[in-house]
Amino acid sequence: MRENRLITQPIPTLVKDLALPASIGIFFNTLYNVVDTFYAGLISTEAVAGLSMSFFLYFVVVGIGFGFGSALTALIGNSLGRKKIFLSTLYAHKGILFIILLGTLLAFLGYLFAPLVLKVLGAKESYLPLASVYIRTILLATPFFMSTYGLNAILVALGDTKSYRNMLIVGFFLNLILNPLFVYGYGPIPAMGVGGIAFATVCIQIISTIYLGRRVFNEKMLTFCSPKVYFPDWRIYRQIFSQGLPSSMNMLTMSIGSIITIYFVATYGTEAVAGYGIAFRVEQIMLLPALGISSAVLSLVSNNHGARKSDRVKETLALALKYGFVLSIAGIALGYSVGEWVVSIFDKNPLVVSRAMEYLYIEVFAFFGYVVLFMCVSTLQGIKRPNVIFYVGLYRQIFGKVILFGAIVFWLKLPYVFLWYGLFFIVVSSAIFIGFYTYRALSPRVV
Repeated sequence: MRENRLITQPIPTLVKDLALPASIGIFFNTLYNVVDTFYAGLISTEAVAGLSMSFFLYFVVVGIGFGFGSALTALIGNSLGRKKIFLSTLYAHKGILFIILLGTLLAFLGYLFAPLVLKVLGAKESYLPLASVYIRTILLATPFFMSTYGLNAILVALGDTKSYRNMLIVGFFLNLILNPLFVYGYGPIPAMGVGGIAFATVCIQIISTIYLGRRVFNEKMLTFCSPKVYFPDWRIYRQIFSQGLPSSMNMLTMSIGSIITIYFVATYGTEAVAGYGIAFRVEQIMLLPALGISSAVLSLVSNNHGARKSDRVKETLALALKYGFVLSIAGIALGYSVGEWVVSIFDKNPLVVSRAMEYLYIEVFAFFGYVVLFMCVSTLQGIKRPNVIFYVGLYRQIFGKVILFGAIVFWLKLPYVFLWYGLFFIVVSSAIFIGFYTYRALSPRVV
C-alpha cells in the first residue's frame, strides 16, 4: 500500500490535488445528467417533467449510497491515519458487502412501490407513465450504483479521486452514444423512449463497478484470498451503521426535501416542474467545484483526524471555505450572464425558461450558504461527529420547506418566485448554524 501522503504533504497542495480531479469528475457527471435531460426534451415537455419527477426518487438511491460511502471513507481514512492498515481493510471488505446488500433491498422495495410513490407526490397522468418507466429501470440497477459509491469511498480514503474522475468522463461519452441508440433504436435494438435513457445509465453503472473494482483490488484494499473476509461482522456493521446512518439520513432528507419542493412546484403547472428540473441541473453545474473541494475535505480531515493532527484539520476547513467563497462569486456571475442561454438549450418554451430563471436568479446568491454546508458536513463526517448533520437536514429539507412553502402556496397564495425566496432563507440559516457548530467542535479538541 502506498505511503500516506495525506498526513504529511502541505494542505494547499493536497486540496488542489484531490479537489481538481473530483471537480472534473462531478462536472462530467452533471453533464451526464444534462444529456439525459436534453434527450428527454427532444421527446416532449412531458418527458422532461417525468424525468424531473422521477429524478428525486433516483436521488434516494444516490443519497443513501453517498451517505454510507462517506461513512466508509471516514472509517477507513481514520484507520489509515492511525496506521492501522489491517483494520482499514476490514472496513473495506465488510463495508462493500454491506452496501451491496443494502442496494439489493432498495432495488426490491423501490421497484414495487415507485409508481405508487410518484402518484402520492402528485405526478400528473400526462407524464406519470414516463416517470414510472424511467425510475423502475434505474432501480433495478441499484446494487451497481451502491457498489460504485462503496468502491469510490475506499479510493477517496486513500487519496485517489482520479479513478472515479476517469470513469465519470468515460461514462459521459458513453452516455452520448448510448442515449440516442436506446431512445430511438437502431437495427435489432428497439426504440425505448424514456426507458432508453435509463437503460443507458444501467449499462454504464455496470461498467463503472467493474473498473473501480479493479482499481481497489490493485490497491490491495480488497482481495479474493478468503471469502470469509467478506462475511458480515456485526461489530463492524454497527460502526458503519452508526457513522453512515446520519449521513445517509441527511441525504435521504435531501431527497425528501426535493420531493417536497417538486410537490409545491407542481401546483404551478407542468411548465414549472420542467423549468425547475432544468434549473436544478444547471445549478449543480455551477456548484460542482465546491462539491469537489468537499470531497477533498472528507479525505484529508478523516486521515489527519486519525493521525491526531488537529491543526491540519482546521487548516483544511479554512482553506476549503476560502476557495468555496471565491467560486461562489464566479457562480453568481455565470448565473446572471449565461444562465438563461443555458436553460433555453434544453427547452425553448418561454414559460419553462421563465420559471427556470426565477429559480436561478435567486438561488445563485445561496451559493455561499451551500459552500459552508458542504465543507462543514465533510468535516463533521471526517472527525466522526456526523449526528448533527441529520438534524440540520431535517430543518433544511423537510420542516423548513413544509412550513414556509406551505404558507407561500396555500395560505398567502403568493406567486411562484416566492418559493425561492423561502428556500434562500432556509439555506442561509442552516449554513449559519452548522458553521458555528463545526467551529465549536474543532476549537476545544479534534480527538
